[in-house]
Amino acid sequence: MRFLQIIIFTFCFSGCTTIYQNAKMDDDDWAPSFPEEETKYNSNPGAIYNVASVQMIFEDKKALRVGDIITVVLKENTNASKNADTELKKDTSVNILPLPYNLFGNQTTIDPGIGIPSLNTNYTGSNSFKAETDTKQSNLLQGTITVTVQKVYSNGNLAIKGEKWISLNQGEEFIRVSGLIRPQDIDKDNQVVSTKVANARIYYGGTGVLAEVNEEGWLTRFFNSGWWPF
Repeated sequence: MRFLQIIIFTFCFSGCTTIYQNAKMDDDDWAPSFPEEETKYNSNPGAIYNVASVQMIFEDKKALRVGDIITVVLKENTNASKNADTELKKDTSVNILPLPYNLFGNQTTIDPGIGIPSLNTNYTGSNSFKAETDTKQSNLLQGTITVTVQKVYSNGNLAIKGEKWISLNQGEEFIRVSGLIRPQDIDKDNQVVSTKVANARIYYGGTGVLAEVNEEGWLTRFFNSGWWPF
């Protein structure tokens, strides 16, 4: 019975850890945006100028409207390291001697053999804590992903969002990108480098057997979490 209680207790507290929510295809939050229906203009016979497709003579045709397609070139390379050494130590010593006079003002007589146990007290204590941490992390992500323009702001900046799914034998891999870009950072091929994307959100993960193998079980997560007291 006690063993069953321990298992239930462990299972309940393991639920307090972060739960990984698997991504799925055809998610409405990552659905592409489509351009609004163009306004029909009355054609002017013999006129060269077309209001529906205005473009400057000395400008490349770039994606500047909702629903336009932009290719994001992924060039992410990050390195981080952290070292921390902590050492705490505390020593305590208390020595209480017997009083020379009692509560009635008379001089206290002390037997050298036994003394006064209630007053003659010595206490010493020592606490120490030492911890060392060394953490290193590096990430490298290269590739391309094509996204769509979700919104055009009044200052000309574009909100982009998109995803790419690749089906493999043992599962699926996906890349998701969202953020803000400037029109001047888009080159002539309608490409923008990921380092030029503001407020970037780049997700890379997978689903299936390979992803499940790399994920810790609920009991292992409990022993490695802050709920484990030892």
